[in-house]
Amino acid sequence: MQSRPTIKDVAARAGVSRQTVSRVINDKPEVRPETRTRVLQAIAELGYRPSAVARSMVVGRTRTMGCISPNLTDYSFACIIEGAQAEARRQGYFIFTGSALSATDAEPLLEEMLHRQIDGLIVINPRADNRYQYLLPLIERGLAVIYVGSTPRGEPVSAVRCADHSGGYQATRHLITLGHTRIAMITGPQNEDCVLDRIAGYVQAHTEAGLPINAELILTGDWSPDSGYQAMQRLLASGLPFSALFAQNDRMAAGAIYAARNQGRQVPHDLAVVGFDDIPLAPYFDPPLTTVHQDFYEYGRRAICMLIQCLENPDLPLEHISVLCQLIVRRSCGAT
Repeated sequence: MQSRPTIKDVAARAGVSRQTVSRVINDKPEVRPETRTRVLQAIAELGYRPSAVARSMVVGRTRTMGCISPNLTDYSFACIIEGAQAEARRQGYFIFTGSALSATDAEPLLEEMLHRQIDGLIVINPRADNRYQYLLPLIERGLAVIYVGSTPRGEPVSAVRCADHSGGYQATRHLITLGHTRIAMITGPQNEDCVLDRIAGYVQAHTEAGLPINAELILTGDWSPDSGYQAMQRLLASGLPFSALFAQNDRMAAGAIYAARNQGRQVPHDLAVVGFDDIPLAPYFDPPLTTVHQDFYEYGRRAICMLIQCLENPDLPLEHISVLCQLIVRRSCGAT
């Protein structure tokens, strides 16, 4: 049986974006007459009938947006939201913000935001779990969506995230230039894009230096200090030689340093440590933490700018922006 035509099919037939089709469906004025004629012709040729949800997406009517975060307490997520809210206010928009601790929490939150007739949506780390699947029907029906921290896998959405490959490379390369040849790594959950890219940077630095990689020196954490503590305990108990550690976030680095100290290892005399994020407490660690700085506030600000551009100019091409990050050298690696 032939499937029912979708807004994607109409957009492809007319050679326009799905947002433009949505504007025509909702009889919005921000469409050129020739474009409107082309869309209406495609609708007629395909026999497309817009759904009730599609009709409810009246682009630009409310000047409100939605923001869904895994939680509202994590420093990085809070900074992203702060940047998004500040930029939205500056441009005359308002944001509804909500947290979805799991993928199943995302669906009712999305329904509530749609009920409030949001113009568009930014979603933080939608591919860290399956919450992105709840976005696909909305994207299909023309809702403007921006990913923050995740890379789309064919979804027609724009995205902004950290240049994590570069960050992983900078952290590892710095340790190698200090003379370290056996560098352990504690990663975050390996279903997250940032983790895989930081691993790739770690691998690249080793490869360029002609150094082998010992997979037994790579352990997985969950971003928490306790997971860093437990991983360092396992590394030390293994008896494998290593003189440096790259922890993929600062909180795991803090736990790892504490575990090493409990085992009589001093940082940086016995063990060099580099983290990632540059949280506000990083300069006050004992010793102050060398880390990769990323600008979470800028991610939020950029995401809102991209979303507003998408709403106001729906035919603009998609963008995937990687924001540069920078190694901040402090005493935990012994370089100062």
